[in-house]
Amino acid sequence: MDTFTPALGRFAPTRFYDTVISLTRERLWRTLTAAYVAPRPDDLIVDVGCGTGSLAVLLARLEPTARIVGVDPDPEVLAVAERKAGAAGAAIRWEVGLGDDLAAKVGHPADTVVSSLVLHQCPISVKRSVLAATHAVLRPGGRLVIADFGRQRTRSMRLAFRVVQWADGKEDTRPNADGALPGLIAEAGFTGVREAEVVATPTGSISIYTGRRD
Repeated sequence: MDTFTPALGRFAPTRFYDTVISLTRERLWRTLTAAYVAPRPDDLIVDVGCGTGSLAVLLARLEPTARIVGVDPDPEVLAVAERKAGAAGAAIRWEVGLGDDLAAKVGHPADTVVSSLVLHQCPISVKRSVLAATHAVLRPGGRLVIADFGRQRTRSMRLAFRVVQWADGKEDTRPNADGALPGLIAEAGFTGVREAEVVATPTGSISIYTGRRD
């Protein structure tokens, strides 16, 4: 994978990312995501497609001794993330990189990999390669937590999701809307895969998925 979709796709420039995402009930779904990550002392946690760093900073606040690595291909959003972490006093390592090359960027087996609002932007082949990379970088018993647009179960959620599809492309986002993510996560080798939460937002429902590497 040598290209990536910008944080807000065609919707708006990256500098508006935090403002736009705040309209998606971000506080609720990020808090739920962090609860499923449940950072512990000295955990190595990798945030794939960390964007402007909101989730990584939240995790660092919850457990200051956790070792957190944020990986994103966009230097512009990582610059925002670094400033945000500095203001919060959070010691986070930032790496410019793609989600399908985690082992080279992280260097050690991770306890948890987390990702939010990334996979819906990716072509199906890239979804598979990113999930395979998350499996490879985790230690045995390590956990995966994904927060992303999932199956859009109602007519109102499918209508709301059209904004996301316009911004990020219908072909790439359709598998998420059709409920493909749990199967793709299991296909990558994860066990105990489940959709743990569903949060309705103005741009469609966001699901939290969990799984484990045996």
